[in-house]
Amino acid sequence: MTLAFFFYFDPWILIVTSPAVILMLWAQNRVHSAYRSGSQIDAHLSGAAAARHILDRAGLHDVDIEESRGFLSDHYDPRQRVLRLSHDVYHSRSATAVGIAAHEAGHALQHAHGYAPLAIRNAAVPAAQFGPGLFFALFIVGAILASMGKALGAPILFAGLACYGGLVFFQVVNLPVEFNASTRAKSLLSEYQIVDGQGAAAVKQVLDAAAWTYVAATLQSLLTFLYYAFRILTMLSSGNDD
Repeated sequence: MTLAFFFYFDPWILIVTSPAVILMLWAQNRVHSAYRSGSQIDAHLSGAAAARHILDRAGLHDVDIEESRGFLSDHYDPRQRVLRLSHDVYHSRSATAVGIAAHEAGHALQHAHGYAPLAIRNAAVPAAQFGPGLFFALFIVGAILASMGKALGAPILFAGLACYGGLVFFQVVNLPVEFNASTRAKSLLSEYQIVDGQGAAAVKQVLDAAAWTYVAATLQSLLTFLYYAFRILTMLSSGNDD
């Protein structure tokens, strides 16, 4: 097994991950289309006001709402207990704005109610942030050692693969967190009459489109993990045959 075998570009990674890439492109197109469509449908409150109403009704008066920069930069920060909404979502009185704001408020409700998948996801954030970088570093070290016939190469390669698995784990756990936040948002917006029937349909379209982006991201990480697992096993098997 030569060292070059580990580092040449393998076009198969593009083939293996292409279903996730295609799904992501389709989902992003749906998000932008639903975003534009929902922006034309009026709501009774702005995004910020809708989120404030939902939080206050849940007794979460201590959760602040701030305006953030960037398009679709909306998120809930559990460490500082702050909802950060992009400019358009914060100010707009549209189905799109209240749908996104209510989704982020849903995360705050999850946090307050001790929703287990959210706690697990938050704990897995470091693995998602640093896992891929550690994987590639260990992959290089393991490849060098394996190419030299060192027994330590294989466990280092598998340790790197486990690090990448942290990202896969995060993405999988993230799915129920995001789906649950959207379910809460759709239910509360209708219950509090922040949107009418037409607005509720638009909110559903926006949040369902966004859900597909999470599915695509999960599929991307899983297929990438499987590709590298197969490649490492093939490489090590080839090296043992030499």
